[in-house]
Amino acid sequence: MRVGMGYDVHKLVEGRELILGGVRIPYEKGLLGHSDADVLLHAVMDALLGAATLGDIGKHFPDTDAEYKGISSIELLKRVGKLLDDEMYIVENIDATIIAQRPKMRPYIQEMEANIAAALGIRDNQVNIKATTEEGLGFTGSGEGISSQAICAIEKLTNLRSVDVTQVSRSCAGCGGCAYDS
Repeated sequence: MRVGMGYDVHKLVEGRELILGGVRIPYEKGLLGHSDADVLLHAVMDALLGAATLGDIGKHFPDTDAEYKGISSIELLKRVGKLLDDEMYIVENIDATIIAQRPKMRPYIQEMEANIAAALGIRDNQVNIKATTEEGLGFTGSGEGISSQAICAIEKLTNLRSVDVTQVSRSCAGCGGCAYDS
C-alpha cells in the first residue's frame, strides 16, 4: 500500500465562480487560478500522484499551458485516474479537508464525494470529505482564500495470479492459528 498527501490554496476574488469538488457553490467570490481553481480536487490529485510517485499536478497540467486555461478540475482528475490505471494502481480511499471560513460546505459535501468517486471510477464510500474553519485566524479565517488538504491510499496490482494456499511457508506451518495449517 502506498500513501500520498496533497495541499492546495487559492485566493478568493470577485468575478469568479466558486467550484469545490466539482460543485458550483453560490458565493460572492470564487477562487483565482489558471484552471477552475478547485483547491479540493487539486489537493486530491496531488495526493494521488504523490502516492504513485508520478510528480504533481504542475508537472502534468502546467499553468503555463493554454490547454488548461479554465479547464474543469474534474476533467483533470479523470486524467489522473487514467495515469493511475496505466501504472496499475487502484485507489483504496481518499480523505480530504476543505479549510474555509465561509461559505458553509456541509450542503455540498455528498455531491463532492460522488463527483470524485465518479471521476476515478471508485465507490462513494471510498471518498470522505470534511470541512472546517480556522476560527477567524489566518488567510482562510479572514476570508482571503480557501485551502484544502488530502491524503489517499493506493495499491499496485502487481500479481494477478491466484495464490496456491496448499503451499504454506515453513514460518507459518504448524502454528495452529489459521485455516492453512494441516
